[in-house]
Amino acid sequence: MRRILDILKKRTGSQAKSTIPFRLNLLFFIVFVLFAMLVAQLAYLQIVYGGKFQAEVDRTDKTVMTGSVPRGMIYDSKGRLLVGNSTANAITYTKSGSVKSSDIYTIASRLTKYMKVDVDDLTDRDKADYILAAPNKSAQVAKQMPKSYRVDANGDALSSTKIYANEVKYVQKEGVHLNDKDLQRASLFKKMSAAYSLSTVFLKDKNLSAREIAQVSEHLTELPGISIGSNWTRDYPQGKSIASIIGGVSTEQQGIPDDEINSMLASGYSRNDRVGTSYLEKNYESILSGTKSQRQVQIGSNNQIKKSTVLYKGQKGGNLNLTIDSSFQKKVQDDLNAQYSAAKAAGITQYSDGAYAVVLNPKTGAVLAMAGIHNDPKTGDTSEDALGVINRTFVMGSAVKGATVLGALMDGVITPENNSQVDNPIYLPGSPVKKSVYPPGTFSSLNAIQALQFSSNIYMMNLAMKEGNAKYVPNEEMSMNPDIFSKLRGYFNQFGLGVKTGIDISGETTGIEGSTRNSDGQLKTGSALDLSYGNYDAYTLIEMAQYISTIANGGYRLKPYVVQSIQKTKDDGTKGALTSVTKPSVLNKVGFTQDELNVVRKGMYAAVHGSGYWTTATKLKDLSPAVAAKTGTAQSFYYNPDNPSSDPPETITTSLVSFGPYEDPNVAMAIVFPNLTSENGSYPNLLAHQIYTDYYKMTGQK
Repeated sequence: MRRILDILKKRTGSQAKSTIPFRLNLLFFIVFVLFAMLVAQLAYLQIVYGGKFQAEVDRTDKTVMTGSVPRGMIYDSKGRLLVGNSTANAITYTKSGSVKSSDIYTIASRLTKYMKVDVDDLTDRDKADYILAAPNKSAQVAKQMPKSYRVDANGDALSSTKIYANEVKYVQKEGVHLNDKDLQRASLFKKMSAAYSLSTVFLKDKNLSAREIAQVSEHLTELPGISIGSNWTRDYPQGKSIASIIGGVSTEQQGIPDDEINSMLASGYSRNDRVGTSYLEKNYESILSGTKSQRQVQIGSNNQIKKSTVLYKGQKGGNLNLTIDSSFQKKVQDDLNAQYSAAKAAGITQYSDGAYAVVLNPKTGAVLAMAGIHNDPKTGDTSEDALGVINRTFVMGSAVKGATVLGALMDGVITPENNSQVDNPIYLPGSPVKKSVYPPGTFSSLNAIQALQFSSNIYMMNLAMKEGNAKYVPNEEMSMNPDIFSKLRGYFNQFGLGVKTGIDISGETTGIEGSTRNSDGQLKTGSALDLSYGNYDAYTLIEMAQYISTIANGGYRLKPYVVQSIQKTKDDGTKGALTSVTKPSVLNKVGFTQDELNVVRKGMYAAVHGSGYWTTATKLKDLSPAVAAKTGTAQSFYYNPDNPSSDPPETITTSLVSFGPYEDPNVAMAIVFPNLTSENGSYPNLLAHQIYTDYYKMTGQK
């Protein structure tokens, strides 16, 4: 038995010794075959596709980049340049697709060898970003930071974003100390880092010396993305008398306004483009901005720009030719300043917030001049505010009575042949007597022409009572049709009072309507009477100008405008062909007859040329050619913003609307002096007289 077991052991041992080498040999063979296949595949790829792969390594992407062009100019009606561009040399930087912060750090460091820049308002964060961008600096700081700055409570590594934020925090905590040269580098680094991919930013465009340009130009090969270019800024050769109308342009840092970023990006703008932000610059942005230039840029595998080719040099922005004569505009502003200074000297501007005037061509709607003064009642400081003509509202007083009379004529409560009314004061319970400025009993009755001549409040209130079918008994509650407010305002709206005029300047506001019912829900009949003679609702001055122009031109409510035409710019910067000319735009035709219109025109003529102590606009009587006008005086109040709960002092707002020459009007104007402490001085009348004198002299009318 033992012998049998020994034989079996010998056989098993010999089999194990022979089996193990075989398996190793098989494994070695398999590895050899796989290695041979890999070598064969590599050889195949090298021989067959080697050229293709090398081309892929050397491949460049082609990207089309856009560039800004000079903004269009703005000229006055005589071709004088109002707004132009001042061009200056500039050092620019175009950011590559995936450039690293360390690369920008290196470029900024090199650039400060050849140019000096003003240090921007650098924050501690900006300085820390610059320090951490230095080669290997971020890694060094990360090692020095406490462990809690690198891992969370569970010991897991923080995100790279969080770690970097902690690096910034650590650097700031350790203290940031930069010398003057480092501050310059940090300023450049900030500007360059803030640039969007493949966008161009200006690193220096002011006080750039020829030496700096030459030195940077000589070293462009070691400054990837740096170029020599030019930049522009808006300048105003004729001064800024209407700067508020023209509006502003954003800076490169401001770029596209946040509220328009989506629409403007969709239209092809870049985030840092300089665009019109207000008024004419904004309204005509698509014209003034021109068409961007286009460059085809080749970007290598290292994300650096290798080649740039101009595809389209761009089209300079179009020019705007305004309806405003800058010489006449200056005269109107100077005349307004003179009259307001006189009011100040008289001591009646304690609560005044300014004065405004606007002049239109009633035949076309063209704005001939817009002038304004804003006054700070607390300091007495004044500033130019022509824009107040379209965005400030005032209760204008009797100047609106022309619309009241024409509304009553169209309503049929009076006729051109039958329009006399008794002139008795109106007594309502719980309310002061409602009367005209002259003493009760001065006139027993008045017709429409006389009512305009003497500015009768009583006459206008009687018209409203007739239109509202009023049931009136002195000292008793009066009832009127509940639609009286909408009826009166409906007629006013036809002339432009209480509705936007449509002027081609952004930011126009509309008049303010007073409430129609009291807290008990009762119709405010007394306020309806106040509305009839202009002592309730508030209007902008441009609405007043549109209203008087509608009367002057025979009933056509025309859209006011300040841009007469748009003109191309030639390559040499001079004006090219006209692309559009503004034509008069009729918003609506007021439905009065010529006989009805003549009643109001004669009444406004009588207000200037009539006799009698209470004739309101006789200071314009000596003008030749003759003019027509309607003055206004309204009770107003000054609300102190620093003490809104105090009883507001009562003030006086004086106004005037006028047109001339009377027989064939080609100029119409509206003027307002709000919140004076006295109506003495007739400042709107005196200002109107001077404006007419200047206009007639300018146009050669006799």
